[in-house]
Amino acid sequence: MDNITSFPTYTLMEPRDSKSYRHIYFTCFLVLYIMILVVNTWVSVVIVLEKALHEPMYIFLCNLCVNDMYGAAGFYPKFLHDLLLDSYVIPSYMCAFQTFVIYSSILCDCTTVTVMAYDRHVAICQPLDYHTKVNKFSCSVLLSFCWILPFVYMIIVLVLSNRLKLCKHHINKLYCDNWSMVKLSCESTVINNIYGFFVIAFYSCLVVFIILSYIKLIIACKASLECRRKFWQTCVPHMFTVMNYVVAVLFDAMYSRYGTTNVSEYLQIFLSLEMLIVPPIVNPVVYGLKLHEVRKRLFKCFVEIRKQ
Repeated sequence: MDNITSFPTYTLMEPRDSKSYRHIYFTCFLVLYIMILVVNTWVSVVIVLEKALHEPMYIFLCNLCVNDMYGAAGFYPKFLHDLLLDSYVIPSYMCAFQTFVIYSSILCDCTTVTVMAYDRHVAICQPLDYHTKVNKFSCSVLLSFCWILPFVYMIIVLVLSNRLKLCKHHINKLYCDNWSMVKLSCESTVINNIYGFFVIAFYSCLVVFIILSYIKLIIACKASLECRRKFWQTCVPHMFTVMNYVVAVLFDAMYSRYGTTNVSEYLQIFLSLEMLIVPPIVNPVVYGLKLHEVRKRLFKCFVEIRKQ
């Protein structure tokens, strides 16, 4: 009986016509992965090397870029490997590891944009207290919060999932995720559901905090031309990042929990990949173009490279 209910490996979704077009798929996803690494590394390195950018706002942006590369590393190398070998199989321990990397990165994105919203709120609404409230120590605490909380959440999630016995072994996605693994179980998943909704509720509260922060910022900006200038310069890219993140996670959550076979395969793939493709590329580009100090130093770096 144990041999029937326990699988050492999972099979993943095979892209349609992968045998015919796998080299095209491989090239496209390799280009995407290289783009993600290049743009995020470029912004991160510029922020680290330029002392003028050693401020909380840019440090949090650097953290966002590093996290996007971390999350991309959980998906792209494995998927490129699958395309090359035309084999969509993954050991159970690697499936758990991939789930941990991808979803801890997503949760870290949420905590990071929350911290960035707090930073902008204090900078614009309480400018005189900014250097007191957002100093080196508090910045370190906030960065720790960005990483430790998602890691703890995901460790508990995987421990709860690992105790379940499985009846099936096929995951209908191009990568592993916790809810897909839970759905393969023969046992009760009530505890997993309760904990999952707790995590969703907590991060929904963070999204509400971000929205309320920006409502207060918009109200505060009406009274001052300088506040409006700061808002449009530093907050607009952050608002775009938040909307991009919320849409991506909503797509993934709806697909993972409520996806049906009635949805076309291409739409299924888009829903599952949107958060792994769009945010890691769009975030550094939007910030690099919109934030004056970052844009100026990125251009300076580009000019120096051209001269060499």
